[in-house]
Amino acid sequence: MNLLAGPADVPHLNGADLSLFWSIPFAGLLLSIALLPLIAPHFWERHFGKVATFWAFALLVPCIIAFGLWTAAEEVLHVLVHDYLPFLILLFTLFVVAGGISISGNLIGTPATNTAILAFGALSASFLGTTGASMVLIRPMIKANRHRVLKTHVFVFFIFLVSNIGGSLTPLGDPPLFLGFLKGVEFQWTFKAMLLPMLFVSSVLLGIFYVIDRFAWNREPTVIEGKKRVARKLRIDGLHNVLYLLAVALTVLASGFWNRGAMLSLGLGIEMPVNGLVRDAILIAVALLSWKTTKQSIRVENAFTWTPMQEVAMLFAAIFITMIPMLAMLKAGEAGPFGPLLTIVSGPDGQPIDAAYFWLTGVLSSLLDNAPTYLVFFNLAGGDPQELMGPLASTLLAISAGAVFMGALTYIGNAPNFMVRSICEERGIKMPSFIGYMLWSGAILLPLFVVVTLIWFRG
Repeated sequence: MNLLAGPADVPHLNGADLSLFWSIPFAGLLLSIALLPLIAPHFWERHFGKVATFWAFALLVPCIIAFGLWTAAEEVLHVLVHDYLPFLILLFTLFVVAGGISISGNLIGTPATNTAILAFGALSASFLGTTGASMVLIRPMIKANRHRVLKTHVFVFFIFLVSNIGGSLTPLGDPPLFLGFLKGVEFQWTFKAMLLPMLFVSSVLLGIFYVIDRFAWNREPTVIEGKKRVARKLRIDGLHNVLYLLAVALTVLASGFWNRGAMLSLGLGIEMPVNGLVRDAILIAVALLSWKTTKQSIRVENAFTWTPMQEVAMLFAAIFITMIPMLAMLKAGEAGPFGPLLTIVSGPDGQPIDAAYFWLTGVLSSLLDNAPTYLVFFNLAGGDPQELMGPLASTLLAISAGAVFMGALTYIGNAPNFMVRSICEERGIKMPSFIGYMLWSGAILLPLFVVVTLIWFRG
């Protein structure tokens, strides 16, 4: 194998030719994220970047040996340019803008107040995006509960509702739905189809949360009990950043319409859509404007630091790189190692099995990038938006709900999940470990998703 093959000879990584051996670095990284904070917390805090780098090279070195330097370089550049950098730029912009909005006062995190914030966050996530809503509301939620001792569950449900389920109603809410929109799924179809499942899941989760939070509130020290009768005095600073949030949402939406076919060649077979470059440039400009036009005292009040952003940037760089062969195997369809799994989405008569689409799309989305996972199953179901919105509407609903809802199953299932966890831990809130979080999501969400399957996808 010629390791120095020129760019003209660069082949793509073919998932049909890969074995599950190539999933070891991705699995090793996930296990490191899950276990090292538990068994070696101080080592993890100081060296998580080195651990992430180790697993990235554990994939890259064998990939260079097996497929050549240029193939490995092309795959890494492709995922960095097309997936990681747009992901990081959007997250960075929302992190900076939301960090410039400060809600101060004597808001107390009573069960009623917390439930109201979660409900508002779930509704706003479809229009601000799950990342935008999460970054705007996580700090007020932390402030409201700063006096409470029993509060971990508050932020677990925050991830469930604001960072995931709430983004179900529009293409602005979550990347998979935006991909569907670009493929021809109508804006209003998403709202109409997802409305009842989203309201059902959100209502049940809010009810469960209120019961848990009421129980926890009753066990809080009595000093907090007196605070709930104090008149509320709230002040919001940095309100001009709301306009920046609106600019972010409109920029992302417009990038799906404007100049979609124009591409800019970056060499090594990498082409970048011009609308994507313009979108990212505008987002960076918005972040800089927010930074320049917001008083630093507001960010000090929010205890704004770059630590959560640094952790997410390092870990997700390794996640995106080690995910390369996993996505290639998934995109290979029935010819790849995941072929036996994909064959269960259709019955003997060739008709789609909606429950299988819901669970396979969802479970894979909770571990891999939910946007390309959505696209794989969208194409597996035929890829015709008119047919999928018509005779196969229940199948498209299953794919959409699986990709959005089940992003809540793990910390890496959706972009804001890990960011919320990092911000909470930086503020001294003890969050569940990777496995501990999955115990929460497994106990609460999986039974709920079974009910969703029985109501909407049993046919």
